[in-house]
Amino acid sequence: MTRSPADIRSTPAASEELAWPEDAVEVGCILDAWGVKGWFKVQAYSSDAQALFSSRRWFLRAPEGNGPVVARAKPLPRLLKILSVREHGEGIVANAQDIADRNQAEALRGARIFISRSAFPSANPDEYYWVDLIGLTVINRQGETLGVVEGLIDAGPHSVLRITPPGLDAPVKPDQERLVPFVSAFVDDVDLEQRQITVDWGLDY
Repeated sequence: MTRSPADIRSTPAASEELAWPEDAVEVGCILDAWGVKGWFKVQAYSSDAQALFSSRRWFLRAPEGNGPVVARAKPLPRLLKILSVREHGEGIVANAQDIADRNQAEALRGARIFISRSAFPSANPDEYYWVDLIGLTVINRQGETLGVVEGLIDAGPHSVLRITPPGLDAPVKPDQERLVPFVSAFVDDVDLEQRQITVDWGLDY
């Protein structure tokens, strides 16, 4: 039996493939076309871009706010099936199924890239993805609550936790944040199940 295109689109496998993952994490964006054969440049939001390299299913959304305005002949695809992704100079380039020329690649400009958290490669012991640390409560050795991790700063050799103190709603002013280097000298324990980080850090630091 030959199925019509409409029948194919409605099959469970196709529906599952297009379903937006509940654990989707925004990991980067598409900058521009690269070359003439459908490749495109990618900006990763983390210095460790292993999630981009490990997943072959990139979900897309249009840019928000002040993102680039792109005239698109067709709607932005919801999903890219990645054929190849590699480092190029200081950046990343990729190509995808059905993106065969420069015009199609240019039409992706500004698209935000999301990947299912379950597709991330396993972290090494004592290594954590930023997305897993955001939202965790931070306490010190005395059991005092320093606040909640709102983000991290890439400080080169190490990262720094940006913590919003109790009683304040994010976003807070820079001088209201607590900044704690995410290094073993100050971080005693990270308990993802309890959603808690224990640090050697005073309330008055």
